[in-house]
Amino acid sequence: MVTILDVARRAGVSKATVSRALNGKVFVSDDVRARIDKAIEETGYRPNLLARKLATRESNSVGLVITNRLYNGPFFSAMIYQAATLSEAHQRQLILADGKNSSQHERDAITFLMQLRCDAIMIYPKYLSVEELDAIIDQSSVPVVAINRELKRHRARSVFVDHHACSVQMTRYLLEQGHRRIAFITGAPGSPTGERRLAGYLDAQAEAGITPDAALVVPGSWTTESGYEAGRALLAAGIPFTCVLAANDDMAIGAAKAFSEAGLRLPDEVSLAGFDDSIIGRYATPALTTMHIPMDEMIGDAVQILLSPEDRSATPRPPYAGTLIIRESVAPPRQG
Repeated sequence: MVTILDVARRAGVSKATVSRALNGKVFVSDDVRARIDKAIEETGYRPNLLARKLATRESNSVGLVITNRLYNGPFFSAMIYQAATLSEAHQRQLILADGKNSSQHERDAITFLMQLRCDAIMIYPKYLSVEELDAIIDQSSVPVVAINRELKRHRARSVFVDHHACSVQMTRYLLEQGHRRIAFITGAPGSPTGERRLAGYLDAQAEAGITPDAALVVPGSWTTESGYEAGRALLAAGIPFTCVLAANDDMAIGAAKAFSEAGLRLPDEVSLAGFDDSIIGRYATPALTTMHIPMDEMIGDAVQILLSPEDRSATPRPPYAGTLIIRESVAPPRQG
């Protein structure tokens, strides 16, 4: 195994000089640096990055905590990609930590990133409550930002979408198309995003003078498979509906398969809509009407808050608004 001492001997300098050159803390002449760089290339030496982090207390890295239950889907893949590219643009390495399946696991993931000396940490929480997140920020020695969760005491350290308003806007659009029997596929139990989207669906109908039919609300769990099962459950119940609004695009695509298998044509016989503007919905047939959620902008703001000291105590950002994307999967209901 090649060591820093091997590099020093080949370059004809001391071990301490090589260490200073690698850390960049002390000036090293261009001639000496060139000799060290050449020695590193010839020996194939690779610095022990973890040891350097512990010695310098700097890592040039940003941590992201997200539970593995959210990895499985194009929306979150796009989110992680955005986090990685924006971290790279700020000369930082993104380190992903798995929040697994409990609030304690999410805490453990945060602790893990802190032990790695991450310069800052983003959390996309599934299990940690708002109160727990506020307490973590109070106690953290590095800046922390919560994504897709509105914090009470640290609003300036959170970026989030008004999911209720998004759902109201989408449901109003479906009502304007003439639909009065709109089914809804929920998100996973306990999800704040799912709860707000369900509330918006119910409130928009009440606003229009419609009493929602509880039988038209069927459970999902964010996955395509759960949307498929929800679609089958709606059909098996035999309750009339003209449109289905799924709490995310993945479930809408699953429901579309269930309707196709039953011989129903979209949107001639049933309309379908979702949330998130996932890439899967753009290329479905028919293309999916959805609410675009500005995740790229949210991640961009999160990174800016974390890595720009002047932004950390800034005025809290207002919630992001979604954008209605009208495609081919929604049409007025057939008469008769």
